[in-house]
Amino acid sequence: MDSPRKRGGTATGRMDSSPGRRGAERREDVSLNAINSVTERIIGCAIEVHRVLGPGLLEPMYQAAMCIELADCSLAYATQVSIPACYKGRQLGHYRVDLAVQDLVLVEIKSVERMIPVFEAQLLTYLRLTGMHVGLLINFNSRLLREGITRLIQ
Repeated sequence: MDSPRKRGGTATGRMDSSPGRRGAERREDVSLNAINSVTERIIGCAIEVHRVLGPGLLEPMYQAAMCIELADCSLAYATQVSIPACYKGRQLGHYRVDLAVQDLVLVEIKSVERMIPVFEAQLLTYLRLTGMHVGLLINFNSRLLREGITRLIQ
């Protein structure tokens, strides 16, 4: 995954490298715990951005504010991550993901009157292409931000 603008804190948490089945279970638990922790922190950042700015601005404003909040929370992130789009082994172009946080969670920022199913389909495609498992679709044009957050798992 290409990350032209990378900022923020440290890399992702370490996974347990113990051998055997119990070690694999611990690695999975650590990974799920890390993802859940990062997701909660991202949502906290989004709530703060929404509290300060409110609804009604354009997506680039919310993305810039999210970058400030993520950096203030020491979360590593990359903006406008380029993902190659291929068809039968030939490159067609690139997708652009708004944010990749801690190399664990993709975040797509919206500021729309209503969410439509294609937004979820796009985020699921980005998750599949990057090999990441969790994505957040955040619509800042909501009266209450919690109504505008969708967590997707691939």
